[in-house]
Amino acid sequence: MEKHVLGLELPTDPRWVNIAEKNIQDILVDHAYCEQKAASSCISLIIQYPDKEKLVEVLTPIVAEEWGHFERVIEELKKRQMTFGPNRKDEYVERLQKIIKKGGSRDDQLTERLLMNALIEARSCERFRLLWKEIGDVELSKFYYELMVSEAGHYKTFLSLAKEYKDSEVVEKRWRELLREESEIVKTLEVRGDRMH
Repeated sequence: MEKHVLGLELPTDPRWVNIAEKNIQDILVDHAYCEQKAASSCISLIIQYPDKEKLVEVLTPIVAEEWGHFERVIEELKKRQMTFGPNRKDEYVERLQKIIKKGGSRDDQLTERLLMNALIEARSCERFRLLWKEIGDVELSKFYYELMVSEAGHYKTFLSLAKEYKDSEVVEKRWRELLREESEIVKTLEVRGDRMH
C-alpha cells in the first residue's frame, strides 16, 4: 500500500515500530522536532522565494498546520508526564541532504528543496501509518491516525509545487531518482526506535 500511495520504494523495517513502542518518549520528542523543522523549512522557502506567489499561498497554511502538530505532540508528552528533551542528530535527513544537487539556477535549487521536503513527508506519513496500526496505546494510535490523514497530502503538495516551477517530466525523472536513493539510505540506516526516521 505504501508504495502505491506514497511512492516509496522500500517500506520501513517492521521491527522499527516494535522498538519505537518501547521508546515512546524518545519518539514523541523526536517527532516534535520533526514538526518544528517542517514548519521552519516552509518558512525558509517563503522567505527565500517571496516572488513565487503560488508557493507562498500554498505553504503559508502548511506552516500553521505543522506548528499545530508540534503543539499537539508537546501535549501528548505532557499527558504522559514526559519531558521535552534536546534535539538530536537526524541521520536520515543528513544523508538526504547529501544526495540533493547543489548549484544550478535558483529554480533548480527550489526543485531540489521541494523534492527533499516531499520525500521527508512521504516517509513520515508512512511511519505515522505504522504507529497508528501497530501500537497498543489506543490514544496515541488515534493521534497518529489523525496526523497521518492530515499529512498525507503534503508530499503531493510539494511535488505539484515543484512542477509549477519546473518542467513536469524533469521533476518526475528527478523524483524517481531520489526515491531510489532514499530507499538505499533507509536500507543502510540502523533500525532505531528512538527516532521518527
